[in-house]
Amino acid sequence: MTNPTQFPPRREAVRLKNAKKLSTSSQKWLNRQLNDPYVTAAKAQGWRSRAAFKLTELDDKYHLIGKNARVVDLGAAPGGWSQVSLARGAVSVVGIDLLPIDHVEGAEFILGDFMEEGMEQRLTEMLGGKADLVLSDMAPNTSGHTATDHIRIMALAELALAFACDVLTPGGSFVAKLFQGGAEKDMLTTLKLRFKTVRHAKPPASRKDSKEMYVIAMGFRPE
Repeated sequence: MTNPTQFPPRREAVRLKNAKKLSTSSQKWLNRQLNDPYVTAAKAQGWRSRAAFKLTELDDKYHLIGKNARVVDLGAAPGGWSQVSLARGAVSVVGIDLLPIDHVEGAEFILGDFMEEGMEQRLTEMLGGKADLVLSDMAPNTSGHTATDHIRIMALAELALAFACDVLTPGGSFVAKLFQGGAEKDMLTTLKLRFKTVRHAKPPASRKDSKEMYVIAMGFRPE
């Protein structure tokens, strides 16, 4: 696989065939997929999803994936972030998702909930030690109601943060998806107490009309 920051220029717009057979929402989704240069590049370069470019862009800026890093990928399906972690030098990657994930050479996947009892110990054993980086690209199904969707994704992010604090090694990093509106006060307070540096970022690969953004926390400080 090539560097996922190298994607082809936007090509001439592709038009749907037999579009009348599809619902309006399906037509919009397919049109967007067919004409998205990141989707095209992901397929051409062998990445599982366009989300691979988001992690690459974040890593280019913040240098999150160190050589020989141990990485936990929460909400890992379909496996794009695990692929990028390995390509960028991670020595051990364990992904967790409620959905099955096809095999990725060098990674291990758990079908289940990261909140299950004993998961922290299981992960530590599989990684061969504490994690250097915990990634969470998890997001709930959107309802279309901004306030409700924000509350739901914040709840996921807070659970991911609590999990990260249990499995990270001193100096480790944490990345989680949020929706614009920023982290809630309680979460920001925890982040600033437990990490040396906290930033918010929206990588170029995030669609312009998307409300998603990411919180990046570096320099984990155990209690």
